[in-house]
Amino acid sequence: MSCASGSASTSQRGDRADGAERTEVAAPRDWRSLDHQRWPTLEPRSTGRRTTGRARTACSDARDLRYPGAVTDPARRIPTLADLDALPRGIKGEIIEGVLYTMTRPRSRHQRTGAMIVSALSGPFDLGQRGPGGWWILPEPGIELPNTPEIAPDLAGWRRERLPVLPEDALTVVPDWVCEILSPTTRRHDLLIKMPYYAKIGVAYAWLVDLEARAVTAQRLESGRWLTLATYGDEIEARIEPFDVVPLNVGSWWPPASESPAR
Repeated sequence: MSCASGSASTSQRGDRADGAERTEVAAPRDWRSLDHQRWPTLEPRSTGRRTTGRARTACSDARDLRYPGAVTDPARRIPTLADLDALPRGIKGEIIEGVLYTMTRPRSRHQRTGAMIVSALSGPFDLGQRGPGGWWILPEPGIELPNTPEIAPDLAGWRRERLPVLPEDALTVVPDWVCEILSPTTRRHDLLIKMPYYAKIGVAYAWLVDLEARAVTAQRLESGRWLTLATYGDEIEARIEPFDVVPLNVGSWWPPASESPAR
């Protein structure tokens, strides 16, 4: 069962459980004209290239089991990178398995925590400074995979034995490690959409960084399912797979305690 919002020339929207906005693209249009209604959690929109956004409800039933709350329409146009490029300023998007999700761009505390993690890992694992090297560590890389022309983890890493040289164009190799920072506006999307997708494509390790809880949960893929290895908070010498050969100062990654989480 499906239900449409507006005429055939407009996008169809679904109320999703992940909070991001998913938009079913029925025909090309100028996505800059879309209104962006703030929701208390992430909302999906299907338009084109990067992911960020908020959504509105098209109907309350007719749910897709893979994407709870989404309106399905087999006749929809598949979003492309051009749709991502047309997103309004301040909105980022991803196209995951043929669906465009949009959300607001990360705020300063989210960005700072990501930068602190990159700084901690890049020296020993990317540059080989006081560590083994052998990795590429990248913030928000644009990864292009089958039926997913754009997915961008907050952070991602590749073992150089699998990716000897960084390409000039889009990355097309599944990462060995991803890290998602669970700020209030991205938490549900990261947990309900991206983590199952990462398991499906075979990402070996994932970190979930919870800004509100000030905690990092490390997970490893085992037989297609995520196995929680450990959770870290204020440790100054944490050994976290897959980077456990070098101790990490997790306590330094958090904003000052008096500051509220990124939104």
